[in-house]
Amino acid sequence: MGNLDEFIVKHKDLETKEEKTVTMTLRIDKDLQWDYDELAYKSGRSRNELMNMALKYALDHLKYLDKDK
Repeated sequence: MGNLDEFIVKHKDLETKEEKTVTMTLRIDKDLQWDYDELAYKSGRSRNELMNMALKYALDHLKYLDKDK
């Protein structure tokens, strides 16, 4: 398994998975959109799939600091 700090993206053809989804609106920097578009092209995944993967990774590795601590 890779380094825990790595965000690993496999080409879409290497794995398939069906999930339930909801629609949301999110504003991001244009440069960030370009980066996702480039990765989407290289990986064969949609920008939406990549953003979902990144959000899940962020939550799984998040350290929350409560205001009372």
